[in-house]
Amino acid sequence: MSKYGYAIEQLMELAGFSVAESIAREYSVGKVLLCIGPGNNGGDGLVAARHLKHFGYQPVLYYPKRPEKNLYRNLLTQCGHHRIPVVDDLIKEIRTSDLIVDAIFGFSFKGSVRAPFDEALAVLREASIPIVSVDIPSGWDVEAGDVQGVGLSPDMLVSLTAPKLCANKFKGRFHYLGGRFVPPEMAQELNIPECPGTSQCVRLN
Repeated sequence: MSKYGYAIEQLMELAGFSVAESIAREYSVGKVLLCIGPGNNGGDGLVAARHLKHFGYQPVLYYPKRPEKNLYRNLLTQCGHHRIPVVDDLIKEIRTSDLIVDAIFGFSFKGSVRAPFDEALAVLREASIPIVSVDIPSGWDVEAGDVQGVGLSPDMLVSLTAPKLCANKFKGRFHYLGGRFVPPEMAQELNIPECPGTSQCVRLN
């Protein structure tokens, strides 16, 4: 998207905002456990947490591997000023949460899942509450889906910019498209549906 003049901070803000709106459309206000990865997918999750707080939810962050880049440090600082706590006990937090947001791995994920996220995914797969995955369910290949059998099976998938090929294998209840920043030229090329009115997302199923 850089050729269109967008900075990563803009894209992340709009993407995370659209994730939060998609959640607000389908799930009641409650405690949301956001599982944050070390890359851009995790950044989207940090933005979503802040907006969910403004929407009246009670977000908490599980963020076991924090990068040193200022982009992510600033996003975490923002969450701190919004009184969004960071937690360490994933199993304990799942027991008291109403919803999980999977913002661990995105479309650039390749290879095997490494620590500490291998154990985290194993715990999340056993969770009995709904999971919302950001762009791609963590553990999935961007094209082939859950080929390793270690990925999540979310209730909602929020595809960003455009649905990835693996979205064809999504079996959950809600599939949304978020990230209202695509220029008309790109939208036409990718056959991206328009978001209604002032919304930042559109339901695809």
